[in-house]
Amino acid sequence: MSTSHPTILVVNDDGITAPGIKALMHAMKELGKVVVVAPDSPQSGMGHAITIGSPLRLDKMELYDDIESYSCSGTPVDCVKLAVTKIFKGKKPDLCVSGINHGLNNSINILYSGTMSAAVEGAIESIPSIGFSLDDYTLQADFSHCIKFVKEIAEQVLQNGLPSATLLNVNFPNTHHIKGIKICRQANAKWAEEFDERHDPYKRPYYWLTGVFQVNDKGEDTDVWALENHYASVVPVQFDMTAHHAIPLLNNWKFNT
Repeated sequence: MSTSHPTILVVNDDGITAPGIKALMHAMKELGKVVVVAPDSPQSGMGHAITIGSPLRLDKMELYDDIESYSCSGTPVDCVKLAVTKIFKGKKPDLCVSGINHGLNNSINILYSGTMSAAVEGAIESIPSIGFSLDDYTLQADFSHCIKFVKEIAEQVLQNGLPSATLLNVNFPNTHHIKGIKICRQANAKWAEEFDERHDPYKRPYYWLTGVFQVNDKGEDTDVWALENHYASVVPVQFDMTAHHAIPLLNNWKFNT
């Protein structure tokens, strides 16, 4: 897929004023016409949540000079849905990019990520989509060393397209000396979660989620390995969650009904 002046939808989960989305929109501005639709407040960890029990608001903003931008009261997925139906009115953009997220979305984190869920929703809408994340959770994060890679990856997707029902999960290490790009698989890793119990003034317990990220994968072809070795990781992701390899096994089960 190649177009002379593509239209690019920019979304995120950190909110419309986050430094990461500013860096991403300015990078995409060099590749085509940018439209920004982002949450009006941080929505990290929302996964693929959508708003169904309350109304949504979509307000046009004058935040970024000549970049058309909208603030949405809903989730990152809501942003994509409203963009496609109400802003683009069914004439879909040529590319959907999400981020740049403050914090990694490698390995199992993709399941919890609002950043990646927005990109997944773009792919569900048959829009070539990419999620970008940086290993820096601070509002002072410096995205400058990511930009050339962001543009190169986006250009490749615009030129070549992506397989049906597939999107890209791109993560950057927190270093100004990124060695290059590695095409990877998702590492086998998970959070070993704990809940820190505390008590309010009325002696009622409340809990803070904490935990340690455990990597159970020594492979040198994973996103975790790439990031630890100062490469940008690119993992092709699909939203068909069927465990196709398990179907023959289940077909051998003996059901009584």
